[in-house]
Amino acid sequence: MKLDSMLITGGAGFIGVNFARIIQSREISRVVILDALTYAASGSSLESVLCDKVQFVHGDIRDSTLVARLMDEHEVDCIVHFAAESHVDRSITGPDEFISTNVDGTHCLLKAAKQRWLAGSGSPHRFHHVSTDEVYGTLKADDPPFSEVNQYQPNSPYSASKAASDHLVRAYHHTYGLDTTTSNCSNNYGPFQFPEKLIPLMIVNILHGRKLPIYGDGMQIRDWLYVDDHCRAIESCLDRGKPGEVYNVGGDNERPNIEIVRKICDLIDTRVAEDEDLAVAFPDCLASVGESSLGLLEHVSDRPGHDRRYAIDYRKAANELGYAPLESFESGFAKTVAWYLDNEQWWRSVMDGSYKDWLDANYSKR
Repeated sequence: MKLDSMLITGGAGFIGVNFARIIQSREISRVVILDALTYAASGSSLESVLCDKVQFVHGDIRDSTLVARLMDEHEVDCIVHFAAESHVDRSITGPDEFISTNVDGTHCLLKAAKQRWLAGSGSPHRFHHVSTDEVYGTLKADDPPFSEVNQYQPNSPYSASKAASDHLVRAYHHTYGLDTTTSNCSNNYGPFQFPEKLIPLMIVNILHGRKLPIYGDGMQIRDWLYVDDHCRAIESCLDRGKPGEVYNVGGDNERPNIEIVRKICDLIDTRVAEDEDLAVAFPDCLASVGESSLGLLEHVSDRPGHDRRYAIDYRKAANELGYAPLESFESGFAKTVAWYLDNEQWWRSVMDGSYKDWLDANYSKR
């Protein structure tokens, strides 16, 4: 599908930033990144992306006036919708914001898209909705992986809010004829992920010699997907996805959480042992004094309603979109750990909130 003007929501967040970096080289006239810059997003992540073709707008997807204006001013014919509250623990303690952003925000975008694209004779367009495998619930050890025909059984306020937004996207396609696609992805990892999620949190804790909290026995299994593989799958959805269809996107890497944490410990211990500068920069890291970071492991009480296993069957995406993950478990995790070790300034800035300084210094220029 030939698309000329794209609106990326949540484009300063983890997956959105990586998608913007990939889409920058695409033959497209303009890209508008809309992000509210909440705690997990950073405008500084976009510094290598922003240019005459790629613009940033600070705003909320629930602001219907703003969304409609952006779509009209930039003649948007494609929305790639990443913007969402996504941390399960936060949804348990404060579900209201998840319902508001993930459900109401998605509906606001759908209404604007319907008005812009379906009024009058209509025009070629695509609304791509980025969702999660968590909408399907949990799997037993011997269950087959989730496919697109699995029943929705969300178990947390987060996954319930995403399930609701998925249903709204489906409804706008079947009721109004909006050209939509949806992708349900497994656990993403890679550069620019805020250090509240498992992998970057463990990296930062190891470097500071802090305990590594493991929920329960640590045997919760996830299918780990390197973020660039996910972004390529979304591109394929835009190019070859059939209107109204859902595509599951996985990494073909089912691993228990405890194995992930042990792997991170090993990778950091090896890198610090080989690099004296890292040992000096992170004196509290156990590897800096020749000890194993595995000594930081600490099992804690499991969280309520913790899904035991996720796994993705991506055969439909493979057959219809030509998708296959390029990164293996070993290559993807090595790249990710290396990126965080080499980009200390980034993760420190997002954790201490200094990303707001970027907004103050740069937003007036855009």
